[in-house]
Amino acid sequence: MTNELIQAYTLRVSQASRSELVVIMYEIILTDLQAAKNAYNEGDNATYTKELKQAQRFLNELMGTLDYTYGLSYELMSLYIYVNKAIITALFKKIPGTLDSAVSVLQKLMKGFKEISKTDTSGPVMQNTQQLYAGLTYGKGSLNEVSIDPREQNRGYKV
Repeated sequence: MTNELIQAYTLRVSQASRSELVVIMYEIILTDLQAAKNAYNEGDNATYTKELKQAQRFLNELMGTLDYTYGLSYELMSLYIYVNKAIITALFKKIPGTLDSAVSVLQKLMKGFKEISKTDTSGPVMQNTQQLYAGLTYGKGSLNEVSIDPREQNRGYKV
């Protein structure tokens, strides 16, 4: 995963509700699985292994946060176990084709959680995060991104 993607996910996580966090986790797993496939096709076994293990860590996080007071959690766990087995098979047998069915399952789950997140009014999980106002300015031969913290009194001026 590139640094730009990591920064984008970090910003989204800081503003996300609980259901949006689940969607972000699915997106990260799917991004890692696609990166692993690309690395395999390029013959980069180290990156292939790294991306699969990272996807597995995020999947384990989803598994660990299930609330078993709801019956749906058992169904989700069985799907997560299925996806985990596909990742393990792809990792140890070096067969990235086994990831196709896992990607399909994750995409369907992500679609469902996206719909749920549209109705989630609980607000951001993280409190006291920096509110970010961003914009682009033109520099000599480039675009510069600028962010301003509205709580900052000086806004770049030395007092």
